[in-house]
Parts: sequence; structure tokens; C-alpha cells
Amino acid sequence: MKHVKLASSLSVAVLFLTAVGDTFASAITFSATGPNPAGIQAGVDAFRAALGTLNPNVAGSFGSGRREINWDGVPDASSAPNLLPPNFFNSNSPRGVVFSTPGAGFQVSANAGVGPVRFDNINPTYSNTFQTFSAQRLFTAVGSNIVDVNFFVPGSNAAAFTSGFGAVFTDVDIANTTSIQFFDLLNNSLGIFFVPTANAGLSFLGVEFNAGEQISRVRITNGNISLGVNDSPTADAVVMDDFIYAEPQAVAAPEASSLMLLAVGLGLCGLMYRRTRHTLRWLPR
Repeated sequence: MKHVKLASSLSVAVLFLTAVGDTFASAITFSATGPNPAGIQAGVDAFRAALGTLNPNVAGSFGSGRREINWDGVPDASSAPNLLPPNFFNSNSPRGVVFSTPGAGFQVSANAGVGPVRFDNINPTYSNTFQTFSAQRLFTAVGSNIVDVNFFVPGSNAAAFTSGFGAVFTDVDIANTTSIQFFDLLNNSLGIFFVPTANAGLSFLGVEFNAGEQISRVRITNGNISLGVNDSPTADAVVMDDFIYAEPQAVAAPEASSLMLLAVGLGLCGLMYRRTRHTLRWLPR
């Protein structure tokens, strides 16, 4: 009987501690598909309007509004066949994002007249497969179909959060493969949202959270293969165009009241543990 009471008491304490850091997702989804840029423009613009004014590409946080990346200002030296530095859009052009991937790195497609366009340097069929939303560069991971986007106060190493993120995708063929997953400050998932299909066309997906959620990272899964393989009924290669996201804001230091609650919770756990050990010492064996 006392053993059951031990499990119950510890469960209450753990629940108490978990409640301090819980987030409750309330998401508004914006999506669109079309055969060309005009087909998704209204959906993209609706998401832009929801996030607010476009901010300039300078260091520091404006506290509201949005940032965008369309890849077209990336210099040739950082474009295909060269890799894009993962912190390019936090250092060279401060917009508060740093990329990571399980693959070999990142690449922005070359401009016409400089190199093979739309990743023809990886596979010569891709310029017929992929189109752009904002001409003429596209973005991809190399050696992987996964891109993690981590948020920082633009131009700094200070961790930041955003309240919404969206992206344009090209040639999403297979349903429920291309997705955006959102994570809070404690690395808890706030949900996985699938990008709608548009064979040989463009897709847009944007998600805004409006219940105070703080997004520290998003994971983008593009199709089900990394670039290099031809598309087929079972192999879906997908790349990205514009990124649109709410202004990154600095992560606030924990309030004294939150720290006090956490300390009280830890103290309760310790007290229950000591009492239980004392009780177990005198149980019949």
C-alpha cells in the first residue's frame, strides 16, 4: 500500500514540475498551391499580413513584424557549386536564422550565365522539375532532405524565438512527406504540418502560433530523398524558395516567480524521496 502511495506522490511532483514549462499550441495555418507564382501569391500575402511589416536586414530585433529570405541576394561565391555558410543570414545579412542539417551543408542555386540553374549542377533534369517563386535562386540541403532553422537575435549569438514561420516549396509530388515541424524553447514539438502537393508547381505553407508559443527551431523535411536522384512515383525531390517568419525576439531570462516555483517543486520531490526512503526502511521484509 505504501509503495502505491510512493508512485502517486512522485507522479504529482513530476506533474507539478512539468506544468512550469508546458506550452499549449494554438496554430493558424496558411497554405496554397498553384502551377506558377500567381497561383500561391494570395496565400503568401495573407501570411505576410498576419505577421506584420517587413523589417530591414539589420542587426537587432524590432520586436514585431517579419523577416524574409528569398536567396536572390546571395553572392555567386556563396552559391552553387559552392556551399552557403549556415550562418550567412545571421552574420553576412542579419536576419536571425542559422541552418543545420545531417547532410553535407547547404546550397543556393546559381544565376543564369554564372552556372547551371535550379540545381542542374546536381542533376541536369532539375531545371525542368523546379520553378521559382521569386526568380531566380532556390535553396536546398546537400546530402540530406532535412533543414533545421534555429532562431537568434539578428546579428548576434543570443537565442531568440519567433511566433510563425512559412516557406515556399517547389514540386511537392507525394502527400504527407514534405513538412514543417515546430519546437518550443524546451525542444518540445508544437506539431508537424504537411505541405500540400503541387506536381511541377509551387506550394506554400505558413503557420502562426497565437497563444504565446515561443518557437526556437523549425525542422523542414523536403520530400523523401536528398537531391541527386530523378523524381519517380516513389522518390520525391523537393527544394525551397522564400522563407517568411515573424521577427526573432530575445529569449527573456526566467522570472523570479518561475524560478521560485521550480525550486519549490524540486524541494517537494526531495522531501517525498526522503520520506519514502525512511518509510521503506521500516517496512516488513
